[in-house]
Amino acid sequence: MDRLSPLAVLAASNVLLHFQCLHVKSALRIPQNTMMTSGGGFTKFRWLCTIIGLIFYFGDIISDLLLTVQYFRGGHSTWAALTLVFILSGSLCIQIFSYAWFEDDKKNENYEDEDKPLSTGHLIGIHVLQIGIFTRYHHLLKRSFKALWLDQTREDVQLRLFALATDLSMLRLFETFLESVPQLVLQLYIILEYNHRSILQYISMAMSFLNIAWATVDYRRCFRRSLSHVNEMPSGMPTAVYLLYKIFTITPRILSLTIFIMLSTFSTLAMVFIWLLGTIWAHLEKTDFCISPRLEHLYRATVGIILLFTFFNIKGENTKVHMTVYYILTLCQNIAAPIMLFLFKPESEGKDYFLPMLFFILFSNSMGLGFLALYYILLHPRGVSRVADEIDGMPQEPLSPQKTTRSDRFLQI
Repeated sequence: MDRLSPLAVLAASNVLLHFQCLHVKSALRIPQNTMMTSGGGFTKFRWLCTIIGLIFYFGDIISDLLLTVQYFRGGHSTWAALTLVFILSGSLCIQIFSYAWFEDDKKNENYEDEDKPLSTGHLIGIHVLQIGIFTRYHHLLKRSFKALWLDQTREDVQLRLFALATDLSMLRLFETFLESVPQLVLQLYIILEYNHRSILQYISMAMSFLNIAWATVDYRRCFRRSLSHVNEMPSGMPTAVYLLYKIFTITPRILSLTIFIMLSTFSTLAMVFIWLLGTIWAHLEKTDFCISPRLEHLYRATVGIILLFTFFNIKGENTKVHMTVYYILTLCQNIAAPIMLFLFKPESEGKDYFLPMLFFILFSNSMGLGFLALYYILLHPRGVSRVADEIDGMPQEPLSPQKTTRSDRFLQI
């Protein structure tokens, strides 16, 4: 074989060096906006999903209000009052946060001439009237319609749309666990304990369940899209598995808490204690979601209520131990509920709901924990969105504190 000439060797070396340099540059490059590159922009499908979410929210509230009226007319004033309390408590909480976020955005964002923010007086008025969340839906649908159908595809417009959608999804998550989930517990208790059934009850429960499922997945997807340093969850299998994990862990939790209340209404004191533990944990973790210290206390109290029903990472840190302890304790409580019902209310064994309820709690817990393990072991997106062939030994660039957003400090998943 002929020897290669020195000139040919030098040329080959230069070509090889050139490709190596390109490889290093591509490996070190962090996309400026992973939200745009990983999942595309705010699409028409996303716009339609926003309308569906509005329909579910509106249907849930209306069905609960109609159920309240039905209870009053039927002479069940206590049931009516409790149903109304859950509606108002959830609405009041999200109006407070919505107003605070509007005010924060007015201070921290630059608005175009045709997109001036609402005045403080206007904001106070719409939130006192409890229509702050509908105002947010109107703003998002109007601006996204303009962007999608008038071809305003600028990157800053897309970022603003996802910011609006994420704020809305966070408020919906609050409303879900302050209103929809407690309503399910209350209506289940009325049906199982007093054998009081009506079509409107089932409609209300169905709407609450749809609201839980939709709000949970919607928040999950908006949250991932809004954080530029986290890989967005792809469509399909990861979304379905995450939904099943949440549904199969939340529903037995709702049923077991209902059983405890059936055993004794004083069980609500134990639930208050669990809520207090969750609130204290949020305090010890030193969450910094809100600018106002008073609003931060409200946020931590709300997190305590959410932790009564399901687990969220409240600080964005490694919580494998916390999650494991949480689900071990809730599993023990969920299994203990039907056992205690059998021991302290033996007449319940003859009820037509006892065996299906016991089977459902065991089956649902097993499925939920199985989907949880599947999701976090195989499907959970991790780390910064980077090129796959990252150079060994190169540290990841930390997020700048100035670049953190509201969703950076919210409940992590």
